[in-house]
Amino acid sequence: MAAEKDLAYSPDYAVPPGETLLETIEALGMTQADLAARTGRTLKTINEIVKGKAPIRPDTALQLERALGVPASFWNNRERNYREVMARREERERLKGQGKWLRELPVRSMVMLGWVSEYRDRVRQLQELLNFFGVASPDQWHGLWSGGEIAFRKSAAFRSNPGAVAAWLRKGEVDANRLRYAPYDESKFRAALSSIRALTVESPEVFQPELVRLCAEAGVAVIFTPELSGTRVNGATRWLSPDKALIQLSLRYKTNDHLWFTFFHEAGHILLHGKREVFLEGEKSEDGKEKEADRFASNVLIPAGEYRKFVERGLRNQGEIRRFAERLGIAPGIVVGRLQHDEIIPQSYFNDLKIRLAWERQSA
Repeated sequence: MAAEKDLAYSPDYAVPPGETLLETIEALGMTQADLAARTGRTLKTINEIVKGKAPIRPDTALQLERALGVPASFWNNRERNYREVMARREERERLKGQGKWLRELPVRSMVMLGWVSEYRDRVRQLQELLNFFGVASPDQWHGLWSGGEIAFRKSAAFRSNPGAVAAWLRKGEVDANRLRYAPYDESKFRAALSSIRALTVESPEVFQPELVRLCAEAGVAVIFTPELSGTRVNGATRWLSPDKALIQLSLRYKTNDHLWFTFFHEAGHILLHGKREVFLEGEKSEDGKEKEADRFASNVLIPAGEYRKFVERGLRNQGEIRRFAERLGIAPGIVVGRLQHDEIIPQSYFNDLKIRLAWERQSA
């Protein structure tokens, strides 16, 4: 169903200020030559204003106020409104030929998630998407999101839809800019990670707001954004400014072991790597920086020495996994996920120790 905004009256015309000026001087029994003499403007200038060929500038508006007794603000507003309507009309004509851009974006999914409104009018839909991305035209969008600033670090096998990825990343950016946060402080962020690790045993209702708060106090925005169809994204890391980092998480795999590994992986990028790259996590990557972030996450969650001794002892039952996780102070599902990843146990083993997570809209 189209948005109610479609039904709102929004005229695409405005009376040229020159027509109002002509009506005013005629009502006063004045000619264009008389007005030229009273304002100090040439007859040619007055005639061009009347015909809409020349704008009414602020200094001219003041002269008209003196000569006609009509406030300068009236003429300035008429001129501004007229030029805005003309600019919108010209933009609309340009956008009529940009319908192809709509097919590059997951518009239906974005509407369903409430990220943008839906419009029957194609040009109005284009304008809505330009507002969402914060760009003036599809050309600027391609320059910003198809290259330039957004150079994704991902594997060659990462078969994502660029338009969907751009929309997902932009939503994270928009939500992050609404957060209050302190300037980035590396020591505070490292300390926060220690506290956050202990949150892995908590329910989402407890850990999510606390995770966001602890990171915000260290200058890192953490945003949970539902996955869009075609993104194939677990998470992403980038710097919005020199003193604000963004960790964006989806629930692509929907279990707590994947969520926590992804979070600490992204935290590793912040602590280990530069501020100019965008790290986008999806398919398995052999990239060196991705491997570094993997090791960081693995060792923070399960210290290497502890993990090695546990594996060497061999596995007997779920009870041992639970006791090992409890001794480390982490959720048992994280241990299961690590053992499955390292192919020490099959993917089908002990999954009941993992906790499934879902967005409220999916649960409902």
